[in-house]
Amino acid sequence: MAKYRSIVILTGAGISAESGVPTFRGPDGLWEGHRVEDVATPEAFARDPALVQQFYNQRRAGLARVAPNPAHVALARLDAAFDGELLIVTQNVDDLHERGGARRLLHMHGELNKAWCLACDARSGWTADLDDDSRCPSCGRAGHLRPDIVWFGEMPYGMETIEAALARCDLFVSIGTSGNVYPAAGFISTVRYHGRAHSLELNLEPSGGTGWFREARHGPASQLVPAWVDEVLD
Repeated sequence: MAKYRSIVILTGAGISAESGVPTFRGPDGLWEGHRVEDVATPEAFARDPALVQQFYNQRRAGLARVAPNPAHVALARLDAAFDGELLIVTQNVDDLHERGGARRLLHMHGELNKAWCLACDARSGWTADLDDDSRCPSCGRAGHLRPDIVWFGEMPYGMETIEAALARCDLFVSIGTSGNVYPAAGFISTVRYHGRAHSLELNLEPSGGTGWFREARHGPASQLVPAWVDEVLD
């Protein structure tokens, strides 16, 4: 542990896939039967809000049927034991990291269990369905809530915090990511630019950015991540 004083961990769909959470986009380009343009853009929400709300209501309800896997639990163990600086940046909108016990966590693409009020700009915890009758807990107005999800064309959350952490970390680990979705796919370039951090990819198979990492290990996250955490904490 004394070797590293600042760690940034990026997680993607691959870490939650082993818990039964569907990956964002399948080989046919569809997200659970829908074109991404129909359910994951501000334009889609303006065009057919009922369809978009229904899509995310189903995703939100699906969280009750999945549970954290050993990879989530291992990262929470690292979070609890590591006394240096640690930031887990996840592209996932599920709550499996939290349920696994992680605390130093940033959801760069938002969270399924939050709603964003377009009337007062408040973000609130939300586990029920969203529809036109849903009232904002902050301002009380109905019909202005949307899923607090970063859609295509919108800026991911916490980018200044993430960039600052990447600049000063001495270990960057990417877990379960395709290496094709930006800006997260560019984090390894930021790390290499600053030139001080060791970089490690833990992925089911080589990603689009494997060649940028100093070290890569390939296999199931539920096996690789606990083994790596054991190494760090040993």
